[in-house]
Amino acid sequence: MRKLVIAISTLAFAGSAAFADPILDRQALMKERGKIVGGLSKVVKGDEPFDAAAVLTQLQALQANAEKFDVDALFPKGSDTGDTTAGPKIWEDTAGFKAAEDKYLADVKAAVAAAPADIDALKAQVGTLGSDCGACHQGYRIKKG
Repeated sequence: MRKLVIAISTLAFAGSAAFADPILDRQALMKERGKIVGGLSKVVKGDEPFDAAAVLTQLQALQANAEKFDVDALFPKGSDTGDTTAGPKIWEDTAGFKAAEDKYLADVKAAVAAAPADIDALKAQVGTLGSDCGACHQGYRIKKG
């Protein structure tokens, strides 16, 4: 009986994953990413005090977010239409898009590993991450009107 329950649960989970909406999934990840970066930006701008432990927690959350960003699952063929700002270049240059995301993940991991001890170190890291985001958005995102 236990095996049957496990088998049914596994099938139910697999079925629900198959019907996930990649556009909504990637939008949710990007919104989460933006919220985390926004929090770090407040510290960089001086709107919030620098707290090394809190900053590291935010950077770790950013790393967890970046690690969930599976290009193949989030940008399958056919998910380029509808309510999305994903540009056609994503599907035309998937290797370049993956490379951009890989660079971002590597830079986030480096920021976590370096655990900024002061505001100047954080500014440099946020600058690098912001540059990664900007480059990807310029090349692979359609600007909203």
